[in-house]
Amino acid sequence: MSLPRSEGEVILVNKPLTWTSFDVVNKVRWMSKAKRVGHAGTLDPLATGLLILCTEKKTKTIENIQAEEKEYTGEFFIGATTPTFDLETEQDRTFDISHLTEEDIRKVFQKFTGDIMQVPPMHSAIKVGGKRAYTSARAGETLELQARALHIKEFELTSFGMPNVGFRVVCSKGTYIRALARDIGLELGVGAHLYSLCRTRIGEFLLKDAKTIEELSFRFQKEREKGEINSNEIAKDQ
Repeated sequence: MSLPRSEGEVILVNKPLTWTSFDVVNKVRWMSKAKRVGHAGTLDPLATGLLILCTEKKTKTIENIQAEEKEYTGEFFIGATTPTFDLETEQDRTFDISHLTEEDIRKVFQKFTGDIMQVPPMHSAIKVGGKRAYTSARAGETLELQARALHIKEFELTSFGMPNVGFRVVCSKGTYIRALARDIGLELGVGAHLYSLCRTRIGEFLLKDAKTIEELSFRFQKEREKGEINSNEIAKDQ
């Protein structure tokens, strides 16, 4: 038996590529007709994977979920930089990588395992002076963001096919994988940026248990047919 809708629920979503986290929130809000919906940790539009949504009273648990460690898999592109440290912008510098070996990459990954300091990307949602950093970055302004203490619990090389290298990382709250790509490129002296990213875990919540937008749409449609969601409310919104 399901809980009363006012109690809310924790919904695991497999975020599609190019969707913003708020796109997913708005879609689920409309489908579920929940009065309150929030997400427990942003995923960039070019990232896929686990996005956790909380509805109604369960929104009180968002901060606790956000504090959990995260696991990601993906690829770095070695030998070129972009202004946003990912594929959102075009490459602005390229470097020779013919001298790099698989062992070189592994050694650099080891350097970024454990307690580290990381400067967040300019193109991020961090607020500086009451304004989002990405707003200033897009306006051509330069901000001095402060380095933050993070913990990288695990960081492994999963594939080596230069210029792309695969990785898996387990990290603390607040870690920017785009910034990790930037710092690895700096350490190697050849530049790097994030090529692909998938979040596979948040605490004990796993991507394999997440639902696609299509699966959630089917579920909420069935609930409407059963009368568990007020169809009159839906008619007002259409």
